[in-house]
Amino acid sequence: MRLLHTSDWHIGRTFHGHDLLDDQRWVLSELAGIVRAEGVDVVLVSGDLYDRSVPSGEAVQTCVDVLEEIRRAGAELVVTPGNHDSPQRIGAFSGFAAAGGLHLHTRISTLHEPTVLSDEHGPVVFYGLPYLEPDPARQVLRSSAAPGAAPGAVERGHPAVLGEAMNRVRAELGARDPLPRSVVLAHAFVTGGGSSDSERDISVGGVDQVPAEVFEGVDYVALGHLHGCQRITERIRYSGSPMAYSFSERRQRKSAWLVELDAEGLAGTRRIELPVPRELATLEGTLEQLLHAPEYEYATDHYVSATVTDEVRPMDGMRRLQQRFPNAVHMVWEPAEGGARAPLRYSEAVRGRDERQLLRDFVSNCRGREPSDSEGELLDRALTEANLAEVRR
Repeated sequence: MRLLHTSDWHIGRTFHGHDLLDDQRWVLSELAGIVRAEGVDVVLVSGDLYDRSVPSGEAVQTCVDVLEEIRRAGAELVVTPGNHDSPQRIGAFSGFAAAGGLHLHTRISTLHEPTVLSDEHGPVVFYGLPYLEPDPARQVLRSSAAPGAAPGAVERGHPAVLGEAMNRVRAELGARDPLPRSVVLAHAFVTGGGSSDSERDISVGGVDQVPAEVFEGVDYVALGHLHGCQRITERIRYSGSPMAYSFSERRQRKSAWLVELDAEGLAGTRRIELPVPRELATLEGTLEQLLHAPEYEYATDHYVSATVTDEVRPMDGMRRLQQRFPNAVHMVWEPAEGGARAPLRYSEAVRGRDERQLLRDFVSNCRGREPSDSEGELLDRALTEANLAEVRR
């Protein structure tokens, strides 16, 4: 049996305010081509199908279109929700969806109940663990019995609830005779994984990581949550997100894992790179350098994050950047050494200064230079009008 391990689609996400739906539809539609080219039997989505718990109508339609395209290409799908998703919304009509080849694992109380699919070597069982937010998951697990056991206490924290979930998976799996091949989908931060800026923090009390040993006893673990494609162990892997969702991911090659199961279990894995709708670039220099230097020409069609190093904050910096880089989406001003004063603590910044001076200091701090005489007159006029309005109130 051939599996395509994906995760973190985040359909509906924006990139610094830029709508990504068309890019997402294009990249995710490529999964159907991989299904056909590689003879994939099952596509796995290990959480964060959507970017928010209440996705827009356009995001939902994009998701439906992509799932239908994958299904028409010949693969069944196994999907679990992540920390961005609403399990209730994703799991709606799951019984009907399964009849069409879309298997949705969204309920904590039934996480030990697998989807069973078969090939020429027999059955493969797929356990989908929805994202287990520690306190709510703990309450559900405590009130629902594991197979062959009475309800009992579950310790606090992500490692504890995920450990209890895997205990239930292993108990259900061990009760099968003969022992089938097994796959677990989970959405978690496993120790040893490398994170990026676009993942939402799932730490609780400062502890968010779970040890890889939690997943002992199954043939393959398809992880989601971290956006970089990576290997924790030979049988425990992250596929990463299909697109870059932060500039910290600009050097990542977005991929999916092609996983092959033979009669004995995991037979091999192969990384398949996904197409890139638009490259990312981070640039640094004065605004004039960024606008005219030939070494930045390569980035004219990229999403651009620019660090502007002028001693004085440029006027209309982003608008001017977009004249050369139409897809510039982020700009910060960080003056070169000596171009900005050292920051003051609040008490030091306001000591001995009246409203007029504080207003001028604020403008100086934002711009990197003192206001001109004409600007000072405008500031004085604005302050006078604000004080009069306050008196009249």
